Amino acid sequence: MNNLLISAEELQEILDTQPLIIDCRFNLLDKELGYEQYLDGHIPGAFYLDIEKDLSGPIGVHGGRHPLPCAERFASTMRRIGLSADREVIIYDDTKLAYAARLWWLLSYFGHNKVRLLDGGYSHWVNRSGLVDRRNPEVPEAGHFAANPGQRPIRHIEELKAPNLSLQLIDSREPKRYAGLEEPIDPVAGHIPGAVNQYWQQTSNDQGLFKPVEWHQQHWQFLDPQQEVVVYCGSGVTACVNLLSLEMAGVKASLYPGSWSDWCSWLPEQNS
Repeated sequence: MNNLLISAEELQEILDTQPLIIDCRFNLLDKELGYEQYLDGHIPGAFYLDIEKDLSGPIGVHGGRHPLPCAERFASTMRRIGLSADREVIIYDDTKLAYAARLWWLLSYFGHNKVRLLDGGYSHWVNRSGLVDRRNPEVPEAGHFAANPGQRPIRHIEELKAPNLSLQLIDSREPKRYAGLEEPIDPVAGHIPGAVNQYWQQTSNDQGLFKPVEWHQQHWQFLDPQQEVVVYCGSGVTACVNLLSLEMAGVKASLYPGSWSDWCSWLPEQNS
C-alpha cells in the first residue's frame, strides 16, 4: 500500500515479525464498548489502549474533552506495552480510523514514525484473515521509548484568535454539527468563525477502506498553499483522520487539540 497504511493481507504476512499491534476501538457514547469488543476478539498479539484512559490528559475547565497526554505519561503507556524506537507499530479500530488516527498522530507528535494504520479496520481483518484471539497478550519486557513532544505542529485558541495569523481552518465534524443544527456532546452548537467543513468520514469508502492517494490530493486542492492549515473536530480525535488524509495528499497541517470543545468553553454564555 503506502507508508501510512497496511492491508490485512500485508499484516498477516508480517505477524511473525512481532510488530506492536494496538487496538483502539472506542465509542464516545458507550465508553466501555471498545474494551468489551477487544475481549470478545482481537488481532493476535494486539494490546488495547483506551482513547480516554490511556491517550488523553486530564480534563479541565478549558482544553477540550480529550487533551493531549503529557510526554511522561504517554511514554510510560507506550513502554508498558513494549514500544522501543526501532519497533514498528500497527494500529487499528473499527470506525474508519476515527481513534486509530489519533494514536498515529500522537506517536508522530512524540517522535515515533514507524507506524501504519490497518486499512479497513478490524472487520476487514476478520473477513480477510479469520485470525482472531481472545487472550490478553503476555506482558512484554518494557520498551525504551522516549517521548520527544512537538514533532508535529499544534495551535491553541490564542493563536487562532491572533489577528496577525492567516490560517485556513478545517472543521472535521459532520455537517449538522458544523452548521449548528445539532450538538449531541458539547454544550454549544456551531463552528469556529471562518472554518470550512470537511467531514472526516469522506476520506473512506463504504467498506471503511481509505480512498486512493489521488482522491486525497484532489480533495484538498482548494487549499491556499501560502496559508497554514489548522484542523479541528469536537475534541482533537477525528480531526486526525483529516490530518492523515492531508499527509497522504502532501499537505502540511496543524492540529487544534482542544477543538470545538475547547473553543466553546471560552464563549461568553459558558462563562457568565
